[in-house]
Amino acid sequence: MKLGIVGLPNVGKSTLFNSLTKAGAESANYPFCTIDPNVGIVTVPDERLKLLGDMYKSKKVTPAVIEFVDIAGLVKGASKGEGLGNQFLANIREVDAIVHVVRCFEDSNVVHVDGSVDPLRDIETINLELIFADVEVLERRVAKQGRAAFNDKKIAKEVECIKRLIEHLEAGNLAISFECEDEDEEAWVASYNLLTYKPVIFAANVSEDDLADDGASNAYVGKVREFASANNSEVFVICAQIEQEIAELEDDEKQMFLEDLGLKESGLDKLIKASYHILNLMSFLTAGEDETRAWTIKIGTKAPQAAGKIHTDFERGFIKAEVVNYKDLLEQGSLSAARDKGLVGMEGKDYVVQDGDVILFRFNV
Repeated sequence: MKLGIVGLPNVGKSTLFNSLTKAGAESANYPFCTIDPNVGIVTVPDERLKLLGDMYKSKKVTPAVIEFVDIAGLVKGASKGEGLGNQFLANIREVDAIVHVVRCFEDSNVVHVDGSVDPLRDIETINLELIFADVEVLERRVAKQGRAAFNDKKIAKEVECIKRLIEHLEAGNLAISFECEDEDEEAWVASYNLLTYKPVIFAANVSEDDLADDGASNAYVGKVREFASANNSEVFVICAQIEQEIAELEDDEKQMFLEDLGLKESGLDKLIKASYHILNLMSFLTAGEDETRAWTIKIGTKAPQAAGKIHTDFERGFIKAEVVNYKDLLEQGSLSAARDKGLVGMEGKDYVVQDGDVILFRFNV
């Protein structure tokens, strides 16, 4: 999973990236301190892995990971090359979802690029730049397909779809809200890799005082939540400065620090949950003496395709999947004991993998 962290300059974007990844991207109180995209890999916390790894005495425990890309700050005109716009747009096309950091705090010491705090204006600024960039991509495609459309009904149908999509975008809407008329149109729109077709998670960056009630008393956060609700997006409340402090602590100290602040989980935990939810993802597990590991797949994935996440040969030569729920496995203490209790299923090609399944794949190539 690859998430792009975006936002206007000085909204707390790089501070958040640093705290999430401990990668130390330069963070300063001026625009464009992040010139090259900084990439950090974050492991997904999963208590199930540790418990299974201990049970099997695994030599290696490998969690799922998320790749974060901190992308240069945007300004108005980015789609036309203002600031670092073109570089921003190229980097963001590669991500699965966008984490849009929005400033929801007042601080006279931190300059806002537009002179005042207004999260909806900030969201609109970035959305408009993404829309302009998408329109440009689509117009080039119409120009390319235009001649062929005279002799090919399917291409002609696609060109009409693109023109409707351009109108939708030019009205200030995002591609993700475009209503396709059939499966062909759905496939075409998905294939264009449009920036405004990507799922968005808003990170409402607040002051420490607004953390305890999850931003409920912060009017800026309320506006972001309303906007997100209307646009099928996720929101989580974070204080980038606090996250930076948490990042410096050992695991046992982190929990105490969170409790002192009246928090149940860190911003990273919130973000991971939001990203799995918006991308419709879950994890299945493999366990043994050599390695215990989490594998991230789409909800609804069938056993052979899940096997293919481990190795293409597993999918190609799939025979059966030996499946047990991780809780049952831990309670019984071994796979053989779980088998004896009838808790292990031998599943075929139509089995839909469930979150927390521990699977042993049988294959032959």
